[in-house]
Amino acid sequence: GPGMPLFSVPKEVAIGTAMLGVAFATGMLAGERRSSASHKLMVGSIIGKSSPLWQYILDHSLREHPILKKLRLITADHPWGRMMVSCDEAQLMANLVKLIKAKKVIEIGVFTGYNALNMALVLPDNGRVIACDINEDYVKIGKPLWKEAGVDHKIDLRIKPAIQTLDELLDSGEAETFDFAFIDADKESYNEYYEKCLRLIRKGGIIAIDNVLWSGRVLKPRKDDLETQSIHHLNEKLLRDARVSISMLPMGDGVTLAFKL
Repeated sequence: GPGMPLFSVPKEVAIGTAMLGVAFATGMLAGERRSSASHKLMVGSIIGKSSPLWQYILDHSLREHPILKKLRLITADHPWGRMMVSCDEAQLMANLVKLIKAKKVIEIGVFTGYNALNMALVLPDNGRVIACDINEDYVKIGKPLWKEAGVDHKIDLRIKPAIQTLDELLDSGEAETFDFAFIDADKESYNEYYEKCLRLIRKGGIIAIDNVLWSGRVLKPRKDDLETQSIHHLNEKLLRDARVSISMLPMGDGVTLAFKL
């Protein structure tokens, strides 16, 4: 109605967002294996999807481009909609991309392309997101909206295992030319993604690693749970990694920001 801010979030939309919440990105994205049914645990933020505080955060911080909102609502109806990155976290990623005046971005794990679109919207016209995924079916959902937003020329989609794309970028002499990387794919490859991205990112660049709290399973990783073990080992490694400064944020399903020194 009159007087409503441009990006205000209606309650039913915000509740839909809260239901999406955590990015349960598994082998369905850039990797090779699906998550087991036991990994469908928590959907929502660390605060919890039914918390009035979660609603308050959305009501008082989310400034969502109309086409981003459109893609989020389409994704919400998807059976795997829970895999989408939480919208407040995606907004932070876009703000960081803008803050460091990024031109070259890598995204590992695209799903329907919400986060790729979010970053492309803030990149300069000659900016690029190298978007890595192995499943084109999901990305097809977002592609028309990339075009509708007028940023499809900024998104370079590579449908193949992400390790292959990262190796190709390194082999073609693009080490230390990227500004930002977002890792949100199969958890067992997280360490390898991180190491390759660290080589591709310039000093002062940022690597964002999603799902670092993994619905709390990192507190007591089971020996047979390779995904949780992988995340936990990387979390322990990052704490001691002198190549980066880090912040681990309790946002979405947990996200660590690694700033290359």
